[in-house]
Amino acid sequence: MAIEFTKYHGLGNDFILIDNRSSSVPVVTPEQAIKLCDRHFGIGADGVIFALPGENATDYTMRIFNSDGSEPEMCGNGIRCLAGFLADLEGESRNKDSYRIHTLGGVMIPQILPNSQVKVDMGLPRLLAGEIPTNLAPDKEKVISQPLEVAGQTWDVTCVNMGNPHCITFVEDVAAIELESIGPKFEHHPVFPQRINTEFIQVVRRDYLKMRVWERGAGITLACGTGACASLVAGVLTGKCDRAATVELPGGPLQIEWSEVDQRVYMTGPAERVFTGKL
Repeated sequence: MAIEFTKYHGLGNDFILIDNRSSSVPVVTPEQAIKLCDRHFGIGADGVIFALPGENATDYTMRIFNSDGSEPEMCGNGIRCLAGFLADLEGESRNKDSYRIHTLGGVMIPQILPNSQVKVDMGLPRLLAGEIPTNLAPDKEKVISQPLEVAGQTWDVTCVNMGNPHCITFVEDVAAIELESIGPKFEHHPVFPQRINTEFIQVVRRDYLKMRVWERGAGITLACGTGACASLVAGVLTGKCDRAATVELPGGPLQIEWSEVDQRVYMTGPAERVFTGKL
């Protein structure tokens, strides 16, 4: 059976999108996803995303397999791409601009905006060590500016869960970070029992951050939406940035806000269709 797909990217963080609305079980296995994501022998992507039937009064369910076959709880750039994909699937029958999407990280609400932009209500950041999870602190305490030794160097880290776990550290020059070598050491550090996404942040101004990321299960990527959200939250918690800022990633900028009104995090950025095909 041929499987149709659409390739999307959010600031270069690219995904294979599959219409899986007829079944609650992904039509592609993690092993097959690894092959599809291979940039030399497959389609090439950071992950495969499935649009499944909704659960618990949601419109749709999102599941994603990373390029290494692992399954993350959520993906910020991915959910923007999924929203654009769903809008394309519905076409002229679409009667609303936002969706309630069930994910393993909770319910996310993306809103379709003009010019391929999508604004996502990413929900409340989870800050307790037990929610990350990490054993850097007792389960009921926050991990803010805690020392962590990685590769013989002590890093000042703050941890945030935005539907998936993040470790954020602030540096003087983000371009100087040897991401390919240090990233895996953070990801697999024993203080993170479910592994970790790691963001290296340079504060240019209080409303402008530069970010590079090592993603759990994907490695170096051009953008990470949940990571940008987590980084702004970490910047606010440590007094380094405002509650609304531009986060500049290698693939381009995202607009992030941690609302003082409802304490929810909002992310705005592009979702671009690249091409369609059949497997």
